Amino acid sequence: MKQAFLSAIFLVATFVSVTLPLRADAQEVRWVQIEARPNLEQALERVRAWDAQLENVSGFRLPSGWYAIALGPFTPEVAQAVRADLRARRAIPADSFVADPGQFRQQYWPEGAGFAAATPVISALPTPDPAPDAAPTPLPSVLQPQTETLAEARAAERALTREDREEIQRALAWDGFYGAAIDGAFGQGTRRAIEAWQAAQSYPVTGVLQTAQRNQLVQGFRDDVASLGLQTVRDPDAGIEITLPTALVARARAEAPFVHYDPATDDGVKVLLISLPGEATALTALYDIMQTLEIVPLAGPRGIEGRSFTLVGEDATVISQTYAEVRDGAVKGFTLIWPQGDEKRRLRTLAAMQASFAPLAGQVLPDDIAPLDDARRRDLLSGLEIRSPESATTGFYVDAAGRVLTAAESVAQCGRLTLGEEITAEVVAVDPVLGLALLRPQQALSPLRYAGFDAGLPRPGTEIAVSGFSFGGVLGAPTMTFGTLEDTRALDGREDLTRLALIAEDGDSGGPVFDTQGSVLGMLLPRARDTAQRLPDDVRYAADAEAIALFLDANGITPRPAQSTGAAPIAPEDLAVLAADMTVLVECWN
Repeated sequence: MKQAFLSAIFLVATFVSVTLPLRADAQEVRWVQIEARPNLEQALERVRAWDAQLENVSGFRLPSGWYAIALGPFTPEVAQAVRADLRARRAIPADSFVADPGQFRQQYWPEGAGFAAATPVISALPTPDPAPDAAPTPLPSVLQPQTETLAEARAAERALTREDREEIQRALAWDGFYGAAIDGAFGQGTRRAIEAWQAAQSYPVTGVLQTAQRNQLVQGFRDDVASLGLQTVRDPDAGIEITLPTALVARARAEAPFVHYDPATDDGVKVLLISLPGEATALTALYDIMQTLEIVPLAGPRGIEGRSFTLVGEDATVISQTYAEVRDGAVKGFTLIWPQGDEKRRLRTLAAMQASFAPLAGQVLPDDIAPLDDARRRDLLSGLEIRSPESATTGFYVDAAGRVLTAAESVAQCGRLTLGEEITAEVVAVDPVLGLALLRPQQALSPLRYAGFDAGLPRPGTEIAVSGFSFGGVLGAPTMTFGTLEDTRALDGREDLTRLALIAEDGDSGGPVFDTQGSVLGMLLPRARDTAQRLPDDVRYAADAEAIALFLDANGITPRPAQSTGAAPIAPEDLAVLAADMTVLVECWN
């Protein structure tokens, strides 16, 4: 009876739960996962067999679409004790592990759970009635690992066919223990791989697989491969032949230059086949625009080499890998997007795709992405989401090294900053009182112009202009907004601010304030948002040039004096050219 069979386990669990207090928060709940199956039918068959032998058996759907069989719930200490004792008895597979409930989805066992959301709670483990004379009920053969002598295991191995041996090598390679040729010859490399696998499963290390061990290894490999459904696909629209995980993706649509294979399960795996006419120019344009898509996270190795490129992007949720090459007047390639936490199956799929990738001459989607104007960019996206910044405002260059002054509020909560959509920058200094932030580009820059400051006090009524990306960079160049200097102080009397009369957009914040000679008088500040007062729309403040100069000097930058002080006003169109050379788009990414 399973009560008697598990009596020692319950004694261990009871001892641990007494000596180590139970904690009731859900984060401290653990399960012992003993098996997983690729579909519900197989999972129900196996969970019923386990439930006939063990207590506390439950079944949950996994994010991958597989179905887990687990024991629990326990505290972490009890879970470890239960796992250790059952593994020592060979009552559960050697690769059973303690699982966090966060990976479980709907519950399918016990029967009647009705696929309700699993919210396990800790319950005290029962202490069984003593049954000292009761012998444990043996596990059925499907659960009980067989034992063989080493001589018997060697004899069974000698009876294997070459195909059997090659499958064992593939299974060892799949699990990461074998990296040599798949040749069916069990030399030193294969023996060492078997020993490493046995050690990882807590089996005696002999270098020879027992029959039960061999079945466990090979069946696990077969189940994993079956869950992928790797099949060779010949896509006529893309003109590509390639092996795809057909159990996880399904062909959805062809929109030049991509053929989309969307998720067929809730794993979230996606594949894009890439196909467009062109040579090196088209390849470079594709490389640039792929990096603007949400499906290609920012972190990861990437680069163009000759007539091909590889682009890897990784974040907390997905890993994306793109390969493309120029061949026979066309750019062909693929992108594989895979969720984190399933690396073994991802690498297996990626290797199969790379090994089988075969462009078909003369077949290509009718598109060309060069030159990459706005219309071509929209065509290329084919319904894919462009990575867009959290906000886009303005800054301006303050020295020959390309350091940029901008509004501190605009960059306060940014995970990543870019200048002009391309150059990554970092915040190196902030003045929270004035609202100034100094940015340093992470690669060498040589701006066409940088600010020359006029620290004198201009007279109220002076004409001024602000250069800024009023519409977040949509226009591709800064806009000039004209107004007047109303006062050299703020309404509350602050003398490090000037009051302006002009209608400016939020995107103009951080932009330089010019006089009519092209000298920089200050920096436009964002509107105050944490006050009960609302000023008229045409009232804006700017940090004045003298205060900015003190801030720059304190951070190792000698402000450049204006060269045009006292000169005649310059034409508005010339002022716009001057301003565009020193004004830069600042984008905040999260």
